[in-house]
This record gives sequence, C-alpha cells and structure tokens, in this order.
Amino acid sequence: MLKLKYIVITLLFSVMAYSGPIIYVNQVGFDPESPKVAIIGFNGNFSNTTFDIIDTKSQKTVFTSTIGKAENIEDWMLDKSYYKADFSSFKKPGNYKITIKIADQIYNSASFSIEENILAKRTISSIVHYYNKQRANTPEELEADKNMLLFGSTKKVDVHGGWCDASGDVSKYFSHLAYANFVSPQQTPLVTWSLINTSEEISKELIQWKIKDSLDNEAIWGADYMMRCLSDEDYFYMIVFSYFDKNPAARRIVGLKANSVTTDEYQSAFREGAGMAIASLARISQWKKNGDFTSKQYLDGAKRAYAHLLINNTKYDDDGKENIIDDYCALMGATELWIATNENFYKEEARKWAHKLENRMTDQGWFRSNDGNRPFWHAADAGLPIVALTRYLKKESDENEKIKAKEVIKKALNYNLAVTNNVSNPFGYARQSFLFNDKIKDGFFIPHENETGWWWQGENARLASLATAATEGGKAISLQKNDATKKSLDLYASQQLSWILGCNPYSVCFLYQFGEKNVPYMHSNYGHGSEKGGISNGITGKEGNGDGSGIDFKMDVDGNDEWRWTEQWIPHSAWFLQAITATVNK
Repeated sequence: MLKLKYIVITLLFSVMAYSGPIIYVNQVGFDPESPKVAIIGFNGNFSNTTFDIIDTKSQKTVFTSTIGKAENIEDWMLDKSYYKADFSSFKKPGNYKITIKIADQIYNSASFSIEENILAKRTISSIVHYYNKQRANTPEELEADKNMLLFGSTKKVDVHGGWCDASGDVSKYFSHLAYANFVSPQQTPLVTWSLINTSEEISKELIQWKIKDSLDNEAIWGADYMMRCLSDEDYFYMIVFSYFDKNPAARRIVGLKANSVTTDEYQSAFREGAGMAIASLARISQWKKNGDFTSKQYLDGAKRAYAHLLINNTKYDDDGKENIIDDYCALMGATELWIATNENFYKEEARKWAHKLENRMTDQGWFRSNDGNRPFWHAADAGLPIVALTRYLKKESDENEKIKAKEVIKKALNYNLAVTNNVSNPFGYARQSFLFNDKIKDGFFIPHENETGWWWQGENARLASLATAATEGGKAISLQKNDATKKSLDLYASQQLSWILGCNPYSVCFLYQFGEKNVPYMHSNYGHGSEKGGISNGITGKEGNGDGSGIDFKMDVDGNDEWRWTEQWIPHSAWFLQAITATVNK
C-alpha cells in the first residue's frame, strides 16, 4: 500500500512538473496542396501520441496522425522539446484547429483554414490597405515635402509622396544603412517593384478579387515618388529624414550614418535603392498608364539614372567598391530595361551583372559579398540574388547563359536547404552563414555585432524573401512536382511563411490584425502607426549575444527598444507579397 501511495505521489509530482503542451500553427491558413506542419512544444516526453484535426463548425475529428519524434533546438536554450505534427496529406477545404489529448486533458491550437490560394486571397487587399495608410500624404507631410531642403544646401526640391518607412518612423528611404556597405536594405523601390510584380503575375486573380485597381494605384504612387526623387543631375535622392521630430519643417534630404548622423551623401548607388528604382520605373513604363508622370517619362527616367550610375556608382558607394548588393540590384535594373526596350545594350548589361553575381558563388553554395571571404547574409533581402536571376531568366534566350544562371540558382537553393537542415530545426527557420570574429559561422539569426555598429532587428522580410527565392527559383530550374528537391523547397517556403503567421515559439502572428495574437499597436507622427496588413520585425537572436545566437522577442522594453521586435516596416509586407504571389495556382 505504501509503495502504491509512493507511485501515485511520484506520478502526481511528475505531472505537476510539466506545463501543458503548446501547439504552434500558422494562424491564417494553408493551400490544399501545400505542406502543412504544426509544431507542438512540450517540456515532457510523448510516446506514440496522436493529434487530431477538428472541423471548427461541426466539432468532428476529420484527420488523425501520429506526432513526430522529439527535437531540441540547442542554440535557443528553451526548456521544451518540439514535435512536428505533419498533416500535409489532409487537403479538404474548411476551418480547423489541432487538438492533442494528454491525461484526459485536451489542448487546442489556434484556428486556421484550408482554401485554395488562401494567403493571397485573404491578405493582399490588407497589404494594399497598409501601404495606402503608409502614404506620406497628410497636409503636414505634403507641405513640407514639396519644398524639401537638401542637407547642407539652400536648394529646395519637390519630393512629396512615397510611404512612411515604419510604424515608428515617418522618414522615407530608398535605403538606409548605406554607410555599412554590406547591409543596405531595399525599401521604397522594393515596395514599388513588388506591387508591380504582383499586378502582372496574378492579374486575373486580382481582378476576380476586386483589388487590382487599388493595387495598381499604389504601384503608380510609388513610381511617381521615385520620379520626384530623380534629381536634375540624374541620381536619386536617397532619404527624406524626419530626425524623429514632430515638426515637419525639420525634414531634410540626407545621407545617413550611425545614430542618425546626417550628411550630404544623399546620392543613391545601385545598392542604395537606385537599382531597384530603375527596375521599377522601367517595368511600370510598360503598363502605358500615367500617374503624375507619363509612361515615357518613367522609362526615360530609368534610362537616365542607369546611364548616370554606370559612370558614378562607385563614387556613391561609401567604400568606393561595388559588392554583391550592387550586382543584384543593377541586374534587376538592367534586366527590366532590357525587357522594356529590347535593346542590345541592356542585354549586354544584364549579362554583365549576371556574370558578376555568378562569379560570387562559392563551392559551398553561399555567395561572397566582397572580393574576400565574407559570406553574403542579409536581414531583409537574402533571397534577392536568386530573385534577380529568376527575373533575368524570364528574358534571357541564349542557352549557355541560361545554363550558367540556373546552375547558380540551383547551388544557392541547395545551400539554403543544407544550412537550414544541418541542425535540429523543427520550425524550419531559414539559417545562414556569416563572418563573426574572422570565422565563418552558421546561425539562425543575423549577428548583432555587424558593420552597422548598432542595427539588428527581427527578420521577417528575410524569411519572406527566402520563401520567394525557394518558390521562384524552383520554377526557374524547372523542378518537377514529385522531385525531392522541389518538395524540400516547398516545405522550406511554407515554414518561413508559417513562422511569420504564428508558427513560432511565441505564437505571435506578425501580420497585423490576422490570427489570434498580434504585437501591440505602435503610434507614429501625423496619425500614422500600425495598420492592418503591416508586418512587424519579428524574432531575433538573444539580446547581448553578438553572434545572434539564442532567441529573443519582447513586446515592451524599457528605453523604447521594442522596435527591434514589434515595429512594422515596409519591406516585410513587400517580400510577403512577393512570396504569396509566387504560390498562387493559376
């Protein structure tokens, strides 16, 4: 009897020692044919445990399967084991939740849906809404931006329009962090190109969903702003900076160093937004739709800017040297000019930049950022080298050129899969290689000690860019439906989007006003702030870890540093838009 009592007490304390399991799942939904994986976090052990899919309307069980084996993510040092719940074979449209039963206790996931083209169908209108609300079009902004001083000058120019960069920053950027040379993100021009791309790639669906006109208007809004930023000298103004001052008269056209130090180096290099701006203007010129400028002016502006940078680009690069970001951004610009004009000059230019990008590919499968051994990593645009090559292949007809570009895409995609899967990684979070303390290292998150000296943040744009690269890259190298690599790439892409939509260790859906758990609202000047369809920065490595190891996410931080995790930023939704566009079944 005493022995039995001891066993009962031991079991009781064992149960009490473990908190219940948490089911992490994409809180929006899945396409019927897409991979579908939820993750169960539990600080105990499962053995031959099953999970159920419950129809939320009928409350009936519609699918049952066994959860996967325990996996631990050593780098994150979280007190849980993680188990995959794979229900990819379940394809019936409807609304569902996942349940598991432990010791007569039932645990539920957030609800989600299965529907064809669900992510595009349900989110694109909100993304367009987000950009519309990010327009710098309040009376205060318009008045200030129509008479904008250049830093260190008495000259004024009209640069009204465009989008506020983030829910906490009403400045307008072609790019920022230019001084760091290897980290420059594409901002306003990327948004414009992404909108144009979606309009062209899924035009029929957008018309059916009654959102094409509003999306096209947003793309033209972006193109008109870039035309105003094209100077009389044929370079683009890089930044309209607010100095985080509530007085709109404080705004200036500037170059930017660390800690908001401003300069007169406001001329955009290819890698500082100009390449993507040229690409956007050349591409939208083919619409034969006029905004405040004509289609002819869009194309002429792209040509002028490209010609100017062929002579002056290294003058604008802060270290005087072109690197991989120049290569893939210039490739985008040259490719779109080639598509728009069919001129041999731009054909040769596109091939030149493609060859430069190809020459940066290593035997290991990662790109070199420079002429040395720095692997290319990027917090926002990690997939853009592959996307630039896939766009180039839409025009290239020479078989030898196509073979070379496809081989680079193939090696890059295989590397992305390998580096992501070479450790226990149940969430499938896209990993990367980087240089830290002069040694090449692989990790989940970008290194916090990097060339910027201060900048690191959540990487949802990076994840969506890599999802785009996986999907578009797979198409470019003609992977067949049942090819093992295609299946791996589909799962890779799906898990990046699922992470953004709630299948992450914090159960946060970073797409605002979707899912069951969002970040707090963030206010901004002139009535801007968080908006439906915006995506927050997301999860990072542990604060204080220079190499980006560990994991961190904070909603509220002393000293207002929560922007690193919770702030909406326009590249996130731009890349998400590209990623979901690539998945549409047409």
